[in-house]
Amino acid sequence: MENSETTHFGYQTVPASEKVRKVAGVFDSVADKYDVMNDLMSLGVHRLWKRFAISLTGLRPGDQALDLAGGTGDLTSRMLPLVGPKGGVVLSDINANMLGEGRRRLVDDGVIGTVRYVQADAEQLPFPDNTFHCITIGFGLRNVTRKERALAAMYRALKPGGRVIILEFSHPVAPGLKPAYDLYSFAILPALGQLVANDAASYRYLAESIRMHPDQETLLQMMEAAGFERCQYFNLSGGIVAVHRGYKF
Repeated sequence: MENSETTHFGYQTVPASEKVRKVAGVFDSVADKYDVMNDLMSLGVHRLWKRFAISLTGLRPGDQALDLAGGTGDLTSRMLPLVGPKGGVVLSDINANMLGEGRRRLVDDGVIGTVRYVQADAEQLPFPDNTFHCITIGFGLRNVTRKERALAAMYRALKPGGRVIILEFSHPVAPGLKPAYDLYSFAILPALGQLVANDAASYRYLAESIRMHPDQETLLQMMEAAGFERCQYFNLSGGIVAVHRGYKF
């Protein structure tokens, strides 16, 4: 667990003040290949994970949503039809290159006028209290230095009755899956990253950061400690990915 002086960057222990810079370096490096690598390393299954996460949002026409650590805008594009022209979605990321890729992609898809783009730190959200009906964070929480602060910030920014949806790599629970998953993560994934993105190190960090991320039950307890109620999680692909949901009442 992180403390105020040090934190984890993959398997390294680094000063907490350095993690944001190091994570930024990872995403600066892979931003333009991010979507291609997602398709390759998940064989396209990430689309099904995201579809399931969106099915839990409960969004309705006119609602306001925040896609936190939204990267290239996959979840934003899926939420827009749910909130409709009278609602709105904020696409937010701490990394300017990732946010720029998300904006470019959405504009290329003809999405204009219905999305706001905000560069923001998940630990210090620049939004008033009780702003959003739903906040999603897809594959971003594990990169946050102080996850407790980010969960508290999300809780504050949600409206009463609102919900948070956390889609994240997690810990395999299916029998016999872990050895094969470890082999893929530490041998095949960095090689794929080198081949496609010319960057093996960033994808080695990805594998390590997944192992250092809290498991399903620990994250659920962290959500409850931040004030969320009726927290639950859903294991996908044998626990390789989990979706956590919690409500603010």
